[in-house]
Amino acid sequence: MQAQSSRPVKSFTIGFWEHAFNEAENAKAVATHLGTDHTELYITPKQALDVIPLLPELYDEPYGDSSQIPTYLVSQLARQQVTVSLSGDGGDELFGGYNRYHWVKQLWHKLGWAPTPLRRVLASLLTTPSPTTWDRIFNSLRPVTPASLRHQNPGDKIHKLAQIVAAHGPEEIYWGLVSLWKDPEALVLDSHEPVTVFTDPTQRPDLVEIEHRMMLMDTLTYLPDDIMVKVDRAAIGMSLETRLPLLDHKLLEFAWSLPLEMKIRGNEQKYLLRKLLYRHVPAALIERPKMGFGIPLGDWLRGPLRDWSEALLDEQRLSEEGYFNPSMVQRHWQEHLSGQRNWSYHLWNVLTFQAWHDTSFMK
Repeated sequence: MQAQSSRPVKSFTIGFWEHAFNEAENAKAVATHLGTDHTELYITPKQALDVIPLLPELYDEPYGDSSQIPTYLVSQLARQQVTVSLSGDGGDELFGGYNRYHWVKQLWHKLGWAPTPLRRVLASLLTTPSPTTWDRIFNSLRPVTPASLRHQNPGDKIHKLAQIVAAHGPEEIYWGLVSLWKDPEALVLDSHEPVTVFTDPTQRPDLVEIEHRMMLMDTLTYLPDDIMVKVDRAAIGMSLETRLPLLDHKLLEFAWSLPLEMKIRGNEQKYLLRKLLYRHVPAALIERPKMGFGIPLGDWLRGPLRDWSEALLDEQRLSEEGYFNPSMVQRHWQEHLSGQRNWSYHLWNVLTFQAWHDTSFMK
């Protein structure tokens, strides 16, 4: 984009004071190298609190991806200077960018040979230390850990890994990685899983590579039902148009015509996009572990968002409304408050439903 412009293009990013979630410094370095007119905003819990009451009306449904908050704030930031923006959404699904595309095959290769009972024992061993304990272990080893292995919230990732090591195949591992509540029918009273491309294998195209099967599933589900909804409604809520050039139908068709090795080669993901990017940005500025557009939700729910959460997750209220299993929700909430587990993303789904429910019934 900058190469096509005779003046600096405008770029925007959101930063966090919590270092583990902050990519603003890296974004600024790339912007400086490219010579863009760069604007950044470091957000606080107070700014997130101010956005939350807007979410039920903005999304008009119980939408549960917490990155909707920084997406709204970066849209608000951009709208102060522009009316149309470009987003890079779609690159991960089309060119193999999500970590799970690399992990699932590796996990199944390393664990699939073992009998299921043995893998269940391994799962039990992995969950014996709490996520907080695992975090402390990884932090103590950080000075000698390669940058590519320094992951955010390693304890939670290990506990999630424990849930899938007993899987019966790579598809089941994938399902576990993209799911939050392990038993949604126990959480939502009198419910059952609907027939979807996830639950009905006959709806899935027959693709040889598990990586391509995962990319297709994400393209059919996660991309249109989460990512595109999140960006479109957050931006339109600020009267900002967003365009997604990577989802141009010709580029999408081209990406699906490519062999897998042009997308994932060894440990290198988004291989083709990286080779193109290196023409414009030095590798040293971009070679980092992949991060999502996350927020410090776990800490915020225990701190500035606690009173708001307590009211929505009140056990008596949940019992009277009859949508969620009150004891199940309360157990996860208390474990989260104590620091025993980080259930922030699980609880956010319930919280956004409750907030939307309040708004809907007040109309």
